[in-house]
Parts: sequence; C-alpha cells; structure tokens
Amino acid sequence: MVMKDLTIGKLAKRAGVTIDTVRFYERCGLVAEPERTASNYRIYSATEVARLQFIKKAKSLGFSLNEIKDLLILRHTSEATKAEVKSRVEGKIRAVKAKIIDLSHILEDLEKLNQSCSGHGSADDCPILEALDNGEAKEHVCH
Repeated sequence: MVMKDLTIGKLAKRAGVTIDTVRFYERCGLVAEPERTASNYRIYSATEVARLQFIKKAKSLGFSLNEIKDLLILRHTSEATKAEVKSRVEGKIRAVKAKIIDLSHILEDLEKLNQSCSGHGSADDCPILEALDNGEAKEHVCH
C-alpha cells in the first residue's frame, strides 16, 4: 500500500491517534470524508496524517475543536494573515491565564478547607462538609 492509500488503521497509527478519534474528527468536519474502495474501505492520503498531527498538537495546547477548525481554515486559506493566527493564539493565552488564576483561587480554598479538618472522628461534625453545606466554601467560575 502506498502512502496515498492509507487505511483508517494505518492513518491512525501514523498520526498517533485512535481509529475512533479519526471517525470522530470526520463527524466534526475536522477531517474530510475519505474516498472509499469498491469494498467500502476508507482510503486516506498522507495529507490527512499531517492534518491529524496538527489537530493533536493544537488540542495539547488547549485549543477547542471549534478553535482548531478555525485554525485549519486559516491554515488552508491563502488570504489568511499571520495577524489572524496570532490573534487566535493571544486569545488562548488570555484564556489559559484566566484559568490559572481561577484554579489558584480554588486551590487556596481547598487547602483552607483541608486545614480546617483533623481527619479524625465522625463525619457528622466535619468542618469541610459544614462549610460546603453553609456555602462558606467560595465558588469559582472558570472563564
């Protein structure tokens, strides 16, 4: 089998994803519906390996599937500019920084709750559960 005729299994292996992931990305429109053989096997090209690796790397950086779809559109649009791509990354940086702040507040609150309890005795008078019951534990909403 030449590189332009990859089965779904070989494509998934070369891209470092599962077959289910390939099918999922097809349903989401991130990967084009492949050609099929006479016996109805999916046949992919080498360009799909690179596309799946792009998606995998973007996901590892925290981009959502919709954001990845936008990046792929920019990647394959000749009129797209570097400024448009950079803007997407800057937006992701802002979101990650906001999430880090939220998570650090949550961590502080959890540590305070943890310190309030000795961990011994009945849960009937557990200060952690009481704080949660009384709404004393702060709620944080991630951006």
